[in-house]
Amino acid sequence: METLEIQRVEPISVSQKWLAFFLCVVAYALSGTVSTLMSVYLPVAIPELKGTAVSEAELGEIGAYVNAVYLYGWMCGGLLFGVVSDRIGRKKSLTLVTALYGISTCLVTIVPDWYSLLAIRFTAGMGVGGVLLITTVYISEIWDDRSRAVILGVLAVCFPIGIVTTGSLNLMFSNWRTAFGIGFIPVAAALLVFLLLPESDRWKGVREVRGSQEVRESIFDAQNRPNLIRGSLIFGAVLIGLWGIFSWLPTWAQSLLASGQDGQKERGLLMILLGIGGITGGVFSGILMNRFGKKNTLLATFATCVVMCGVLFITNRTFSNIIYIETAMLAFCFGISQGALSSYIPELFPFAVRGTATGFCFNVGRFFTATAVFFIGSLVTVLGGFGNALLVFSLPFLVALFVTFRSK
Repeated sequence: METLEIQRVEPISVSQKWLAFFLCVVAYALSGTVSTLMSVYLPVAIPELKGTAVSEAELGEIGAYVNAVYLYGWMCGGLLFGVVSDRIGRKKSLTLVTALYGISTCLVTIVPDWYSLLAIRFTAGMGVGGVLLITTVYISEIWDDRSRAVILGVLAVCFPIGIVTTGSLNLMFSNWRTAFGIGFIPVAAALLVFLLLPESDRWKGVREVRGSQEVRESIFDAQNRPNLIRGSLIFGAVLIGLWGIFSWLPTWAQSLLASGQDGQKERGLLMILLGIGGITGGVFSGILMNRFGKKNTLLATFATCVVMCGVLFITNRTFSNIIYIETAMLAFCFGISQGALSSYIPELFPFAVRGTATGFCFNVGRFFTATAVFFIGSLVTVLGGFGNALLVFSLPFLVALFVTFRSK
């Protein structure tokens, strides 16, 4: 009778752990850049790809396609590569997904039209969805228990670091195609992951053998189901609100400027502030959770997100410097939520299904996120502008607030 085989494996050395962390940081941070780079260049990229000037409504409609297809790819990648990583290992999967989004980003530099851009952004989204999942699972498995939460909080901070990079690229390059050349860095990182990183010893310690109890375990089993539902609802709701605002904030800011202003400086600075606020919030997330507890920290964070969305999108009808301050405060709350949830969710599940279950929680909400973002063009028309449309994306934080309040 076949049984579960537990292999003895050599522990990963300290130097190998830090090398793995460094390469995961590179992959994770640049995924933040790739995720937001098109958003900041959207007002100039779409008219060039169409070959004609576009109205605000048309920009919203085409931009919705571009952002939504990216999120659909992100969702598919997160779900698919979570399963793949449980089957073939963390190292091989991380190599695959990092190379996928890097190559896709490089291809944007030569994209001929916005229809081709849709296909490339879909594959880039798949890679990013895989990277954010697998790096989190991989580091959680190779790191020491006593410092795992801290190191995962630092890893989560790397996504907004990538957003800061987006804002910097926008300030450095007026040509959006040139900026997308940054894709060569994750391609190089993927090669280093394949050549230099060790496999997770905990993943190697468990071999799936047909007929064993461990293999038959499912993320939908009774013991996993409550955490799966709770994690999916909270993370999915936060994702909808966060992504809707991150994707469209630069375009909203552009709409507040006087006709004829190119808005390059304003869009770039807002992206930098989104990133810096997220970094600061991620750093403080662990401290706040240790001081006030996970539930209280998340409740306060979600409530503040709702308030700040109202302040930002209701009170500003023309562009002024106060927008920078309000954006930074909102991004700070975003960072707290992402740092807390990235540390909390993977540990809800056993090793045998951790990649699959975490991938499900992280990505099932992306279908609804992509669909919501897809209709932003219609919301702009119906509600009378980007500000009112983006205000709708504060509602998911209320859902997250309610589910967190009802949880034990």
